[in-house]
Amino acid sequence: MQFLQRMHVRSALRSRGADRFYERLRAFFWAEMRARVVGWSVSNVSAAAVTLCTVLALVLGASLYGAGELSLGTIFLLVGYTQQLRRPIEQLNRQAQDLANATAGIARIEELFAERSALVDGSLTLPTGPLSVEFDRVSLVYGGDTLPALDDVSFRLEPGRVLGLLGRTGSGKTTMSRLLFRLYDPTAGQVRLSGVDLLDALLSDIRARVGVVTQDVQLFHASVRDNLTFFDPRIDDWHLRDVIELMELGPWFASLPDGLDTRLAAGGGGLSAGEAQLLAFARVFLKDPGLIILDEASARLDPATERRLERGIDHLLAGRTAVIIAHRLSTVQRADEVLLLERGRVREHGPRAALAADPTSHFAALLRAGAAEVLV
Repeated sequence: MQFLQRMHVRSALRSRGADRFYERLRAFFWAEMRARVVGWSVSNVSAAAVTLCTVLALVLGASLYGAGELSLGTIFLLVGYTQQLRRPIEQLNRQAQDLANATAGIARIEELFAERSALVDGSLTLPTGPLSVEFDRVSLVYGGDTLPALDDVSFRLEPGRVLGLLGRTGSGKTTMSRLLFRLYDPTAGQVRLSGVDLLDALLSDIRARVGVVTQDVQLFHASVRDNLTFFDPRIDDWHLRDVIELMELGPWFASLPDGLDTRLAAGGGGLSAGEAQLLAFARVFLKDPGLIILDEASARLDPATERRLERGIDHLLAGRTAVIIAHRLSTVQRADEVLLLERGRVREHGPRAALAADPTSHFAALLRAGAAEVLV
């Protein structure tokens, strides 16, 4: 019965997602069709105007030639001059299209500047050192949804401990990380870091005290220094070099032609996946946050590179609280505690070793099955 209920819920979620996708696809299709019709109309009007001018020039030339007022050479020049109108008209057409695109772009930029965050900034600062994490009956329903992404979630993680967060896709793992970084506010309940409700904390302080590393590393077309510091000139070069060595990026750094001034390609071009992830670790390490959130940062890597990243994670988590969002059971081996989410609710939470040793726990059943795929 529980299996059938889970299948029904997953089917409903897929159906709702498909409906949204088709609605957006349908709106895009008709907008694209309107744009093509308008573009086709303008292009054809331009071509028709040039053709009409050519016909008029031929008719007028033939009439004047018959009257003996124009020579064939003059008629040829008249038609040639008429044909020369084609290029300016096409250029005007292209410029009109560029102007329309620019106008639409400006409108979108104005919309972005007009956006105002729904988050109200607080006034309290978070304490230094590792932060405790507490969810107190937290629920969240995204706008436009009816089913909650999180439903009455409660747990506490003591400072300096590591929590392994497990669950299927759509169970609420990423939602919890968004709440901890205060990208969203809970619909109900409280999220607290070291006793401070995030609604009362300064947003800038949350961003500084919580570090997030995901699978996708965003790099700028800027120098290594600026990519590591996020353009903060207050961080000394010697400190940057120490962190680079600590994250085992020394050989890569030594190969750079201009050291910290070497410009990186946007999107991480020229770097391996492992080097990009280690750069992301170095970024977070430089912030010295009290809470680290890792969203399966070592996924999709070969074993040798993954071991290298694991050593980087050891340096990163030392003396800090951490939440590791895991899609594979092997990832939570470093965790002190494990929390299993299912459909936005806490199914199981406790010390990892105790849950692994308890034959009745769901976590132990997953370990026995060795079924990492059940978390996908």
